[in-house]
Amino acid sequence: MEKTLTLGFSPCPNDTFIFDALIHGKIDTEGLRFEAVLEDVETLNEWAFRDKLDITKLSFRALLDVLPGYRVLNAGSALGNGCGPLLIGRPDSPSDPAQIASAVIAIPGINTTANMLLSFAFPEAGNRVPMLFSEIEQAVLERKADLGLIIHESRFTYRQKGLVKIMDLGEYWEKQTGCPIPLGGIAIRRDLPHTLQQQVDRLIRQSVEYAFRRYPELAPFVRENAQEMEEDVMRQHIDLYVNDYTLDLGEKGRRAIYAMNAHLPGQAARRLQEANLFV
Repeated sequence: MEKTLTLGFSPCPNDTFIFDALIHGKIDTEGLRFEAVLEDVETLNEWAFRDKLDITKLSFRALLDVLPGYRVLNAGSALGNGCGPLLIGRPDSPSDPAQIASAVIAIPGINTTANMLLSFAFPEAGNRVPMLFSEIEQAVLERKADLGLIIHESRFTYRQKGLVKIMDLGEYWEKQTGCPIPLGGIAIRRDLPHTLQQQVDRLIRQSVEYAFRRYPELAPFVRENAQEMEEDVMRQHIDLYVNDYTLDLGEKGRRAIYAMNAHLPGQAARRLQEANLFV
């Protein structure tokens, strides 16, 4: 009899690219069925605090809060170089550090890695307004916020709307730490059998490999969930966020995750190091 597991991920092209083969039976899922639940990453973070899903996309910044319930899979993650969030504004927006410290900044969620990277670069910036990532550019244009912290496809569209880059926060992170940018990963419930956790990890890798073999072909599932996104933007999105770290975090990827959390208070950082974090 098939076992069904709930699987949460975002409708963004990188996630739909990763999971298409897994949830649509394009690979042998070895007796498992995956019930896809598509939501924005901050909603998934909040659900993970309540152990709502069996497997879920998660901002790496949220790991500390879900340690009792989840472990991190080696496959399916978004890490890399040159793929971090951007701090953007209007041409007349504040741009020097002193101004940014007091600016109203629209962010894609308190628990996101993007928000952590903002704190890393501008620890004094305290006036942050969480909102859905796709609404941030418009909020800046309408002067509901002085600056915006953008992720996902907004990286490829903000200039078309007359907005300008204030800082590439991922680039700042890379220069300061020498590590790739750890954006988000796939977590699985700790109370599932370890052999099942390993099986899911293996199947997600196979799903990524399937997608890579057919790329640059885009599956209907990717197109359907990209809404009105242009095809070249979908491909830029996939090219930026899906890479070798998506197949396997590896030692370098795991080091980057620990490096990010080293900037948490000391006790919190130690908790992550001791948590048997990875499957």
